[in-house]
Amino acid sequence: MTAPGTEPRRLLVTGAGAAPGLDLALELLERGHEVIGVDADPLAPGLRAGGIIPRVTARADHPRYGEDLLALCRELRPHGMIPVVEHELPALIPLQEDLARLGVRTWLPTVPAAHAAIDKAVFHDVLHEHGIPVPKTFVPETLHQAPEGPLVVKPRRGQGGQGVVFCATRQQARVMCDLVPDPIIQETVTGREFTADCLVDRSGRTSVVLRERLIVKGGMSMVARTFHDDEAAGLVRATLAAVGVVGPSDVQGFITDGRRGPRVVISELNARFAGGFALSEAAGADLVQQTLNGLFGLPVDHDRLVAKPDIYLSKYVTVLAAGPAPCHPDGGTP
Repeated sequence: MTAPGTEPRRLLVTGAGAAPGLDLALELLERGHEVIGVDADPLAPGLRAGGIIPRVTARADHPRYGEDLLALCRELRPHGMIPVVEHELPALIPLQEDLARLGVRTWLPTVPAAHAAIDKAVFHDVLHEHGIPVPKTFVPETLHQAPEGPLVVKPRRGQGGQGVVFCATRQQARVMCDLVPDPIIQETVTGREFTADCLVDRSGRTSVVLRERLIVKGGMSMVARTFHDDEAAGLVRATLAAVGVVGPSDVQGFITDGRRGPRVVISELNARFAGGFALSEAAGADLVQQTLNGLFGLPVDHDRLVAKPDIYLSKYVTVLAAGPAPCHPDGGTP
Protein backbone atom coordinates (compact mmCIF):
# COMPACT_ATOMS: atom_id res chain seq x y z
CA MET A 1 0.00 0.00 0.00
CA THR A 2 1.33 3.45 -0.98
CA ALA A 3 2.14 5.72 1.97
CA PRO A 4 0.18 9.01 2.07
CA GLY A 5 1.93 11.65 -0.01
CA THR A 6 4.15 9.22 -1.92
CA GLU A 7 1.73 8.38 -4.72
CA PRO A 8 2.97 9.39 -8.19
CA ARG A 9 2.22 13.01 -9.10
CA ARG A 10 2.70 15.19 -12.15
CA LEU A 11 5.03 17.95 -10.95
CA LEU A 12 6.22 21.11 -12.66
CA VAL A 13 9.78 22.16 -11.80
CA THR A 14 11.14 25.48 -13.04
CA GLY A 15 14.79 26.28 -13.66
CA ALA A 16 15.64 23.02 -15.44
CA GLY A 17 18.73 24.69 -16.86
CA ALA A 18 20.54 25.08 -13.53
CA ALA A 19 21.76 22.56 -10.98
CA PRO A 20 19.08 23.01 -8.28
CA GLY A 21 16.14 22.63 -10.67
CA LEU A 22 17.70 19.86 -12.72
CA ASP A 23 18.82 17.89 -9.67
CA LEU A 24 15.36 18.19 -8.14
CA ALA A 25 13.68 17.14 -11.38
CA LEU A 26 15.90 14.05 -11.64
CA GLU A 27 15.29 13.17 -7.99
CA LEU A 28 11.52 13.38 -8.47
CA LEU A 29 11.78 11.15 -11.55
CA GLU A 30 13.66 8.56 -9.52
CA ARG A 31 10.84 8.59 -6.97
CA GLY A 32 8.32 7.69 -9.66
CA HIS A 33 6.79 11.09 -10.32
CA GLU A 34 6.09 12.58 -13.74
CA VAL A 35 8.16 15.73 -14.15
CA ILE A 36 7.61 18.74 -16.39
CA GLY A 37 10.90 20.63 -16.66
CA VAL A 38 10.54 24.32 -17.53
CA ASP A 39 13.13 26.88 -18.53
CA ALA A 40 13.29 30.14 -20.48
CA ASP A 41 16.27 28.90 -22.49
CA PRO A 42 15.37 26.31 -25.17
CA LEU A 43 18.89 24.90 -24.86
CA ALA A 44 18.72 24.45 -21.07
CA PRO A 45 20.41 21.12 -20.19
CA GLY A 46 17.49 19.80 -18.19
CA LEU A 47 15.17 20.06 -21.17
CA ARG A 48 17.11 17.22 -22.77
CA ALA A 49 17.46 14.99 -19.71
CA GLY A 50 15.83 11.63 -20.22
CA GLY A 51 12.34 11.28 -18.79
CA ILE A 52 11.67 14.99 -18.25
CA ILE A 53 8.78 16.54 -20.21
CA PRO A 54 10.46 19.70 -21.59
CA ARG A 55 8.71 23.03 -21.95
CA VAL A 56 9.96 26.56 -22.67
CA THR A 57 8.32 29.70 -21.26
CA ALA A 58 9.16 33.37 -21.43
CA ARG A 59 11.52 34.76 -18.83
CA ALA A 60 9.93 35.77 -15.56
CA ASP A 61 10.55 39.45 -16.34
CA HIS A 62 8.79 39.18 -19.72
CA PRO A 63 5.13 40.32 -19.95
CA ARG A 64 4.20 36.96 -21.45
CA TYR A 65 5.51 34.89 -18.55
CA GLY A 66 2.18 34.45 -16.75
CA GLU A 67 0.33 33.71 -19.98
CA ASP A 68 2.92 31.07 -20.96
CA LEU A 69 2.86 29.41 -17.56
CA LEU A 70 -0.93 29.23 -17.33
CA ALA A 71 -1.19 27.91 -20.89
CA LEU A 72 1.35 25.20 -20.04
CA CYS A 73 -0.64 24.23 -16.93
CA ARG A 74 -3.90 24.10 -18.88
CA GLU A 75 -2.24 21.78 -21.36
CA LEU A 76 -0.38 19.41 -19.03
CA ARG A 77 -2.41 19.73 -15.80
CA PRO A 78 0.40 19.33 -13.22
CA HIS A 79 -0.73 18.52 -9.69
CA GLY A 80 1.86 20.78 -8.13
CA MET A 81 4.61 23.26 -8.93
CA ILE A 82 8.02 23.69 -7.30
CA PRO A 83 9.79 26.86 -8.50
CA VAL A 84 13.57 26.70 -8.29
CA VAL A 85 14.26 30.18 -9.70
CA GLU A 86 13.94 32.91 -7.08
CA HIS A 87 13.53 35.70 -9.60
CA GLU A 88 10.28 34.11 -10.76
CA LEU A 89 8.63 34.59 -7.39
CA PRO A 90 7.42 38.20 -7.82
CA ALA A 91 5.69 37.20 -11.07
CA LEU A 92 4.55 33.82 -9.78
CA ILE A 93 2.99 34.88 -6.46
CA PRO A 94 0.12 36.85 -8.11
CA LEU A 95 -0.71 33.76 -10.22
CA GLN A 96 -1.44 31.49 -7.23
CA GLU A 97 -5.24 31.75 -7.48
CA ASP A 98 -5.21 31.16 -11.25
CA LEU A 99 -2.96 28.13 -10.74
CA ALA A 100 -5.20 26.80 -7.96
CA ARG A 101 -8.21 26.99 -10.28
CA LEU A 102 -6.28 24.76 -12.67
CA GLY A 103 -5.59 22.28 -9.86
CA VAL A 104 -1.92 23.24 -9.44
CA ARG A 105 -0.74 23.31 -5.82
CA THR A 106 1.89 25.92 -4.87
CA TRP A 107 3.78 26.71 -1.67
CA LEU A 108 5.20 30.21 -1.99
CA PRO A 109 6.49 32.95 0.33
CA THR A 110 4.84 36.34 0.67
CA VAL A 111 5.87 39.20 -1.60
CA PRO A 112 7.96 40.91 1.16
CA ALA A 113 9.74 37.64 1.97
CA ALA A 114 10.52 37.01 -1.70
CA HIS A 115 11.77 40.59 -2.06
CA ALA A 116 14.12 40.20 0.91
CA ALA A 117 15.45 36.90 -0.45
CA ILE A 118 16.11 38.37 -3.90
CA ASP A 119 17.50 41.80 -2.94
CA LYS A 120 20.71 41.49 -0.92
CA ALA A 121 20.50 45.06 0.36
CA VAL A 122 16.99 44.47 1.71
CA PHE A 123 18.15 41.15 3.18
CA HIS A 124 20.94 42.95 5.02
CA ASP A 125 18.52 45.52 6.42
CA VAL A 126 16.05 42.87 7.63
CA LEU A 127 18.75 40.86 9.41
CA HIS A 128 20.35 43.98 10.88
CA GLU A 129 16.99 45.06 12.31
CA HIS A 130 16.62 41.65 13.99
CA GLY A 131 20.13 41.66 15.44
CA ILE A 132 21.37 38.79 13.25
CA PRO A 133 25.07 39.06 12.30
CA VAL A 134 25.41 39.87 8.59
CA PRO A 135 28.32 41.28 6.54
CA LYS A 136 28.47 45.06 6.54
CA THR A 137 26.82 46.07 3.27
CA PHE A 138 27.08 49.25 1.22
CA VAL A 139 25.75 50.66 -2.04
CA PRO A 140 27.99 52.73 -4.35
CA GLU A 141 26.69 55.98 -2.82
CA THR A 142 27.83 54.90 0.66
CA LEU A 143 31.06 53.16 -0.36
CA HIS A 144 33.07 55.87 1.42
CA GLN A 145 31.70 54.46 4.70
CA ALA A 146 33.08 50.98 3.98
CA PRO A 147 36.32 49.70 5.55
CA GLU A 148 39.40 50.05 3.38
CA GLY A 149 39.35 46.34 2.52
CA PRO A 150 39.14 43.53 1.72
CA LEU A 151 35.71 43.89 0.08
CA VAL A 152 33.51 41.96 -2.31
CA VAL A 153 31.40 43.55 -5.06
CA LYS A 154 28.40 41.56 -6.26
CA PRO A 155 25.11 42.08 -8.11
CA ARG A 156 22.44 43.25 -5.71
CA ARG A 157 20.01 40.70 -7.15
CA GLY A 158 22.50 38.14 -8.46
CA GLN A 159 22.61 34.39 -7.95
CA GLY A 160 25.45 32.10 -6.96
CA GLY A 161 28.92 33.31 -7.86
CA GLN A 162 27.87 35.20 -10.98
CA GLY A 163 29.40 38.66 -11.21
CA VAL A 164 31.14 38.42 -7.81
CA VAL A 165 34.50 40.25 -7.63
CA PHE A 166 36.86 40.29 -4.65
CA CYS A 167 38.75 43.54 -4.08
CA ALA A 168 41.75 44.31 -1.89
CA THR A 169 40.96 48.00 -1.48
CA ARG A 170 38.06 50.43 -1.48
CA GLN A 171 39.44 52.06 -4.65
CA GLN A 172 39.33 48.72 -6.47
CA ALA A 173 35.75 48.24 -5.31
CA ARG A 174 34.83 51.71 -6.63
CA VAL A 175 36.15 50.76 -10.08
CA MET A 176 34.31 47.42 -10.07
CA CYS A 177 31.02 49.14 -9.21
CA ASP A 178 31.08 50.49 -12.77
CA LEU A 179 31.39 46.97 -14.18
CA VAL A 180 29.10 44.89 -11.94
CA PRO A 181 25.40 45.50 -12.71
CA ASP A 182 23.38 47.14 -9.90
CA PRO A 183 26.12 46.39 -7.35
CA ILE A 184 26.39 46.20 -3.61
CA ILE A 185 29.64 46.10 -1.66
CA GLN A 186 30.22 43.93 1.38
CA GLU A 187 33.04 43.35 3.79
CA THR A 188 34.79 40.08 3.07
CA VAL A 189 34.10 37.44 5.72
CA THR A 190 36.58 34.61 6.12
CA GLY A 191 36.05 31.28 7.84
CA ARG A 192 34.26 28.00 7.20
CA GLU A 193 31.62 28.65 4.55
CA PHE A 194 28.39 26.73 5.00
CA THR A 195 24.97 26.22 3.46
CA ALA A 196 21.91 25.19 5.44
CA ASP A 197 19.20 23.18 3.68
CA CYS A 198 15.95 24.22 5.36
CA LEU A 199 12.27 23.41 5.37
CA VAL A 200 9.76 25.69 7.11
CA ASP A 201 6.31 24.15 7.50
CA ARG A 202 3.04 26.06 7.43
CA SER A 203 3.08 26.51 11.21
CA GLY A 204 6.58 28.04 11.12
CA ARG A 205 8.44 25.04 12.51
CA THR A 206 11.84 24.78 10.84
CA SER A 207 14.32 21.98 10.18
CA VAL A 208 17.94 22.81 9.33
CA VAL A 209 20.71 20.67 7.86
CA LEU A 210 24.17 22.25 7.86
CA ARG A 211 26.81 21.40 5.29
CA GLU A 212 30.28 22.88 4.97
CA ARG A 213 31.23 24.07 1.48
CA LEU A 214 34.71 22.58 1.02
CA ILE A 215 35.20 23.24 -2.71
CA VAL A 216 33.06 25.90 -4.43
CA LYS A 217 33.03 26.58 -8.17
CA GLY A 218 30.77 29.16 -9.78
CA GLY A 219 28.91 29.58 -6.50
CA MET A 220 28.07 25.86 -6.30
CA SER A 221 29.32 23.36 -3.69
CA MET A 222 31.29 20.72 -5.57
CA VAL A 223 32.61 19.06 -2.41
CA ALA A 224 30.84 19.41 0.93
CA ARG A 225 30.18 17.62 4.21
CA THR A 226 27.39 17.71 6.78
CA PHE A 227 28.08 18.91 10.33
CA HIS A 228 26.28 20.02 13.49
CA ASP A 229 26.62 23.45 15.10
CA ASP A 230 23.92 24.69 17.45
CA GLU A 231 24.79 28.38 17.12
CA ALA A 232 24.79 28.31 13.32
CA ALA A 233 21.53 26.35 13.20
CA GLY A 234 19.92 28.79 15.63
CA LEU A 235 20.90 31.81 13.54
CA VAL A 236 19.62 30.10 10.40
CA ARG A 237 16.23 29.59 12.08
CA ALA A 238 16.23 33.21 13.24
CA THR A 239 17.02 34.35 9.68
CA LEU A 240 14.13 32.40 8.18
CA ALA A 241 11.74 33.71 10.83
CA ALA A 242 12.89 37.31 10.30
CA VAL A 243 12.38 37.13 6.53
CA GLY A 244 9.21 35.02 6.74
CA VAL A 245 10.17 32.30 4.28
CA VAL A 246 8.07 29.12 4.05
CA GLY A 247 8.73 25.83 2.29
CA PRO A 248 12.19 24.76 1.08
CA SER A 249 15.06 27.24 1.19
CA ASP A 250 18.77 27.51 1.85
CA VAL A 251 20.76 29.92 4.00
CA GLN A 252 24.47 30.60 3.56
CA GLY A 253 26.98 31.90 6.04
CA PHE A 254 30.39 31.63 7.66
CA ILE A 255 31.74 30.27 10.92
CA THR A 256 34.69 32.48 11.87
CA ASP A 257 37.28 32.30 14.62
CA GLY A 258 35.23 34.91 16.51
CA ARG A 259 38.22 37.12 17.29
CA ARG A 260 37.13 40.16 15.27
CA GLY A 261 33.38 39.90 15.56
CA PRO A 262 30.52 37.40 15.73
CA ARG A 263 31.47 33.74 15.42
CA VAL A 264 28.64 33.02 12.94
CA VAL A 265 27.73 35.45 10.15
CA ILE A 266 24.77 34.94 7.77
CA SER A 267 25.49 36.07 4.21
CA GLU A 268 22.62 35.01 1.94
CA LEU A 269 19.19 33.39 1.67
CA ASN A 270 17.71 31.58 -1.32
CA ALA A 271 13.98 30.85 -1.22
CA ARG A 272 14.35 27.60 -3.13
CA PHE A 273 16.12 24.24 -3.09
CA ALA A 274 19.91 24.55 -3.05
CA GLY A 275 22.14 22.91 -5.61
CA GLY A 276 23.68 20.62 -3.00
CA PHE A 277 20.48 19.34 -1.36
CA ALA A 278 21.43 15.80 -2.40
CA LEU A 279 24.00 15.78 0.41
CA SER A 280 21.33 16.41 3.03
CA GLU A 281 19.27 13.61 1.50
CA ALA A 282 22.28 11.26 1.59
CA ALA A 283 22.80 12.16 5.25
CA GLY A 284 19.27 11.03 6.11
CA ALA A 285 17.17 14.21 5.77
CA ASP A 286 14.05 13.49 3.72
CA LEU A 287 13.87 16.99 2.22
CA VAL A 288 12.16 16.15 -1.05
CA GLN A 289 9.35 14.00 0.36
CA GLN A 290 8.67 16.35 3.25
CA THR A 291 8.51 19.24 0.79
CA LEU A 292 5.94 17.31 -1.22
CA ASN A 293 4.01 16.67 1.99
CA GLY A 294 3.89 20.39 2.70
CA LEU A 295 3.03 21.23 -0.91
CA PHE A 296 0.01 18.93 -0.87
CA GLY A 297 -1.24 19.93 2.58
CA LEU A 298 0.08 16.93 4.51
CA PRO A 299 2.00 17.20 7.80
CA VAL A 300 5.75 17.74 7.55
CA ASP A 301 7.54 15.09 9.63
CA HIS A 302 10.48 16.95 11.13
CA ASP A 303 11.78 13.73 12.67
CA ARG A 304 12.57 12.72 9.08
CA LEU A 305 14.63 15.87 8.56
CA VAL A 306 17.57 15.02 10.82
CA ALA A 307 20.94 14.45 9.12
CA LYS A 308 24.06 12.57 10.19
CA PRO A 309 27.27 14.63 10.43
CA ASP A 310 30.41 13.94 8.38
CA ILE A 311 28.61 12.68 5.28
CA TYR A 312 30.38 13.90 2.12
CA LEU A 313 29.18 14.96 -1.32
CA SER A 314 31.28 15.24 -4.49
CA LYS A 315 29.71 16.63 -7.66
CA TYR A 316 30.95 16.73 -11.23
CA VAL A 317 29.78 17.88 -14.65
CA THR A 318 28.48 15.17 -16.97
CA VAL A 319 26.99 14.88 -20.46
CA LEU A 320 23.19 14.74 -20.41
CA ALA A 321 22.60 14.45 -24.15
CA ALA A 322 24.45 14.56 -27.46
CA GLY A 323 22.93 14.70 -30.91
CA PRO A 324 20.91 16.99 -33.15
CA ALA A 325 19.71 20.21 -31.58
CA PRO A 326 16.08 20.02 -30.37
CA CYS A 327 15.40 23.44 -31.89
CA HIS A 328 17.04 26.17 -33.94
CA PRO A 329 18.17 28.74 -31.37
CA ASP A 330 18.10 32.34 -32.49
CA GLY A 331 20.36 33.58 -29.73
CA GLY A 332 17.53 35.03 -27.69
CA THR A 333 14.89 33.89 -25.25
CA PRO A 334 11.12 33.77 -25.69
